Amino acid sequence: MGIATVITSGKGGVGKSTVAVGLGRALAQRGRRVLLVDCDAGLRSLDRMTGAEENLVFDMADVVFARCSPAEAIYPCGGDEGLFLLPAPSLGEDFIRPGVMKKLVPLLKRYFDHVLLDSPAGVGSGFRSAAVGADRALVVCNPDPVCVRSAGTARELLQKLPVEETRLVINRFNGILFHETGAYGDLDAVIDEAGVRLLGVIPEDFSLAASFLRGKKARADSPGMKALSRVAGRLEGESIPLAGF
Repeated sequence: MGIATVITSGKGGVGKSTVAVGLGRALAQRGRRVLLVDCDAGLRSLDRMTGAEENLVFDMADVVFARCSPAEAIYPCGGDEGLFLLPAPSLGEDFIRPGVMKKLVPLLKRYFDHVLLDSPAGVGSGFRSAAVGADRALVVCNPDPVCVRSAGTARELLQKLPVEETRLVINRFNGILFHETGAYGDLDAVIDEAGVRLLGVIPEDFSLAASFLRGKKARADSPGMKALSRVAGRLEGESIPLAGF
């Protein structure tokens, strides 16, 4: 039986889906069977980011309405053996309800080591539906006051579901900009305000985002993928130190 992790953000535009895809690739490179689940009905993106877009026939709606089996709606992602995608439908979101996800996620966990649920941005109804079947949550934020405040809001909602374990991923970290802005004295202040234990810090890496937007695998030696590989190890319980920032 695998473990389900919902990847959330209190607000949009923080690179949440980039983290989801990168983490999925990093876990697959560790020899794990990983399923990415796109929970953003109507605004799906993971099919393009994983290079699976041209192969889609069925999606999550087809599974819910019994038009296909779950296996028929799961597609291999280009570039990494062991990485798969269950896409969201291109239209509509009403069917992705908490009751549906509570039944679907345990089924998916039988066949994968990791089920990564990419939540819609924000903390609306789609947030709850994506998170309700998860064993743990990652809250992705950028190190600015608006994002950090929204991460705290996401944490509070996750506690009410309840999700057993929540960790923070600080994304798009630029040390020069962070210190020039002066909103926080150090990363400890960011963590304190968010109120979530830190799992990892992902540096600003334009090559990583560009690769995923083209549906390509990012270079393993890129700063972003190296950081995501460390996050993958920490997620699996390994004692891996954070890189210096």
